[in-house]
Formats: sequence, C-alpha cells, structure tokens
Amino acid sequence: MAWEEFAVSGVTESTPTNILLGAGTLYRNFVFDAEAKKWNGAILGATSGGNKLSIVPEVLDIEADGVLVKAKGLRHKIGETATIETNMLEITGEWIKSVIIGETGVSADERFDVIESKALIEDGDYIENFAFVGFKTNGDPIVVIFDYAICTSGLEAEGKNKENSVFPATFECVADLVAGGNTNKLPYHIYTVKETQQVPSEE
Repeated sequence: MAWEEFAVSGVTESTPTNILLGAGTLYRNFVFDAEAKKWNGAILGATSGGNKLSIVPEVLDIEADGVLVKAKGLRHKIGETATIETNMLEITGEWIKSVIIGETGVSADERFDVIESKALIEDGDYIENFAFVGFKTNGDPIVVIFDYAICTSGLEAEGKNKENSVFPATFECVADLVAGGNTNKLPYHIYTVKETQQVPSEE
C-alpha cells in the first residue's frame, strides 16, 4: 500500500534558497536611508568562529488546581531576552571600550591612548542600531537590529603560541526608558525579504 499523502521529508522546491549560510556581519548605527533606499552602518570588525543570535521569550505557566499539564490560556509571556554572541578577530581601542564599558583616560605616554574603567553606565555606552546581517543561499539578506545593545560579558583574551587570538563578547538588547515608551517588550526588529506572490492565471 502506498501512503502518498505523507511526505518523506520537509524538503520542498524552495528549501535550497531558504538556508542561512555563513557567519554574518555585525554593524553599529545600522539604519535605512529612505531617500537613497539603502542601508548604511559601520562594520564592527572581522570575526572568527561565527556569530550566535538568541531571542528567547520568558513564559510563566499559571498553576490552577486540576490542570495537570501546560494549557493554552494559562501561559503568559512575562519577558524576553535577545542577545548576539560574537568572536571578534580584530581588536581596537573602540572595541575594548565598548566591551568593558570603559572610557578614555590621560596617557602618560603621548604615543598611546589609554582606556580606563568608569563607575557608571552612560547613554553613550549603549550601541544604537546594533545589527546582525546574514545571507541565505539565494543571496537574500536577513537583518536583525537591536535598537540599543550593551556588552554584558566584558573582555577576555587568551594568547597562544602560533595561534591568533579571538575575543568573545555577548551583546544584549535593552529597552529605552522614555516617557510613553514600551517596556514590556524588547526593541528588536527582524527584516526578511518579501516572498514573491505568484498569482495563478485564470484560464
């Protein structure tokens, strides 16, 4: 007996073009210029070992007597986290300041800039329009933007003989506390290219 109504896999004719390929690229100040109809931003730097995007809702299961399993209507979203983990290959002064939440100090040697700790987080320490841009196998981009992001992992460096160092960092999306602002959801945006709708012709 043939069971033709059951598919043997989830693969369809569109599968080969819908696969995310490569490590992606990280940007700061990544915004869309409506007049020029293009995206602009500053590349954060070269990475090695890839980037990891995580968007995770926090769900509360309300307990009710007699309800012994998870149930629709009794599950409520009470928060969420959105993070991007990266492994930076390049190291610059601006990168160091952003991951340690530091500031420029006064250098005793004029040939050097010096970065020092700071006591308080200021508005300028948040990276605005922090973006991950990846590409599908058909060349279409997928863009994820955090309105505001801040590094929560600090600076970690491990040097080894005959190996290059990479600098892991985790950037977390945060809300903006402004009058009338929305603080029950995170300000992230995921852009995907619109799928072409093919309307069947009438015969």
